[in-house]
Amino acid sequence: MTPPTMAELYIGTLSGTSVDGIDVALVRFDPQPELVASHSAAFSAELRAEVLSLGVPGENEIDRLGRADVRLGEAFAQAVRELLEKVQLPPSAIRAIGSHGQTIRHRPGGTPAFTLQIGDPNVIAARTGIPVVADFRRKDMALGGQGAPLVPAFHEAVFRAHGTDRVVVNIGGIANLAVLPGGDGAVLGFDTGPGNTLLDGWCRRELGEPMDRDGRLAEQGQVNDELLEVMLADPYFRQPPPKSTGPEYFAMAWLQRHLAANGPCSPADVQATLVALTARSIAGALKQIHAVSRPDVFVCGGGAHNPALMRALAGELSGSTVAKTDALGISADWVEAMAFAWLARQRLHGAAGNCLGVTGAQRPAVLGGLWLPE
Repeated sequence: MTPPTMAELYIGTLSGTSVDGIDVALVRFDPQPELVASHSAAFSAELRAEVLSLGVPGENEIDRLGRADVRLGEAFAQAVRELLEKVQLPPSAIRAIGSHGQTIRHRPGGTPAFTLQIGDPNVIAARTGIPVVADFRRKDMALGGQGAPLVPAFHEAVFRAHGTDRVVVNIGGIANLAVLPGGDGAVLGFDTGPGNTLLDGWCRRELGEPMDRDGRLAEQGQVNDELLEVMLADPYFRQPPPKSTGPEYFAMAWLQRHLAANGPCSPADVQATLVALTARSIAGALKQIHAVSRPDVFVCGGGAHNPALMRALAGELSGSTVAKTDALGISADWVEAMAFAWLARQRLHGAAGNCLGVTGAQRPAVLGGLWLPE
């Protein structure tokens, strides 16, 4: 194991399940992480459509997957180069890039279980001249774990506080939570279900917009209680942890089945009901764990910027303080990208990156492979 050195610089990068672009975070570890700079790069319309199409099996799927793998690698590398240009740093200043990539399939319940992320790390390393750590999920899955969510281990490292029970909720395309007890208890967590994936998908269909900006569509509607209860009856929500899921499960086809069975519902009412679904499933997950009572709840990810969703979550968690992770010193926008910089550092130092109370793996493990630019 390499002994830690001070003031190391790492980059974390990922594209979330919403496929709206690439987040890149430059992080200094001294030894605690500090966000130095950040950068977001939008996908071209062509690349975004290509990635989204991989969520639906079709003709020439392997060819389309191979092309998208390389193109995503190029896009990740370009986003890293843009960040380095912005901060005027040479590639040699960076110890490694932690690249989660883009999840195409996540089948923890399959026979056998598997997960697939693309965004070729060979391309990223070759184009940036920086070592790349990638393929974080599969070692955990090989050890009997879910392979996800991965960020709760980072939440434990930076947000856990003695004497104060906290819950960190990451609302990306899929929502997940990490319960951080203020005592000696183990960290618990899992994917709670849809976060923004259905909200964004419905807006793309009905408004031609990538998201419901400021929750405006949802605020025009009323929750359809019958539709909400039918959706909450999905077996995933009752499945005991450890568990994880993906947008290929909570897809638009899933929503369409429930809409067809429920009868007419206005677009705004559907959006309001989907907000309630995300909030109710997160709150229900906390009740399912029974680990802490009325903890402080801190939200990160894109959902933190949806006022309708934040209000709904606060309403479901009455008695708990609900705030963004900004209140703990890390912007809600950059927690996840910073987590992959941290995971890259864990890999280079030979330290475990999984959280057994979250993924259910048999043992702690060093996650990710290492791709060198030479």
